[in-house]
Amino acid sequence: MAVSIRDLRISFGDKRVLNGVNLEVERGQIVGYIGPNGAGKSTTIKAVLGLVKDYAGEIRVFGQTIGDGDGGYKRRIGYVPETAEIYEALTAQEYLTFIGRLYGLDERTADRRARALMGILDLSSAYHSRLSSYSKGMRQKVLLISSLLHNPDILFLDEPLNGLDANSVSVVKDILAQLAAKGKTIFYSSHIMEVVQKISHRIVLLNEGRVVADGRFEDLAKQASEQSLEQVFNDITGFHEYVDIAAQFVSAVDEVVG
Repeated sequence: MAVSIRDLRISFGDKRVLNGVNLEVERGQIVGYIGPNGAGKSTTIKAVLGLVKDYAGEIRVFGQTIGDGDGGYKRRIGYVPETAEIYEALTAQEYLTFIGRLYGLDERTADRRARALMGILDLSSAYHSRLSSYSKGMRQKVLLISSLLHNPDILFLDEPLNGLDANSVSVVKDILAQLAAKGKTIFYSSHIMEVVQKISHRIVLLNEGRVVADGRFEDLAKQASEQSLEQVFNDITGFHEYVDIAAQFVSAVDEVVG
């Protein structure tokens, strides 16, 4: 198993965020980890990354219990957060070699890998430019490169396609497919249901801190008698008011304009 989570419970103050999450993920799987806002997706990922210390339950990564004090497993993980703080005063070269060294690469190796990956994603001309001059899509590519620079065994990606154009989206989706084919494990969290449906080998749906669905899209769709992941999502989470809410919103806009 790449990741094993047993009875994971996390509270922030009086608010219970995770209510006994159980999950086992094999190597080489792309797992679509989805759920409504506040369901606990990011909290789960942060717990596995060791960023949340106060929890009940057990988390194992490649067989190692993460609470045993040995953080060496983190070098086998790549992470793209939904909202990342990027050092805008640095150039891409400075930023990526810095990240590479944090993961244990020497500066020359980090620079060589970063330069090659930037070139493949058509960013060679901006390698020595400050990140403050980058567009949103360019920054997202740099974040993706930073997560893969050390060739990790598992990737946690939270809305990784933010800001990317259609061609770049196609490239990234195929990168993920090829990484999984090489045995990499990928946690993919996104609200873009169409992409999750297409790239995931398995979909895990979290709602109110619990896993409420887990399986291949075809099986989940059959159980819910729906044709798309968006419909499955709405059906399982019990959200059927979107048409009425949209109508009320448009009506209110018309009144304001009038």
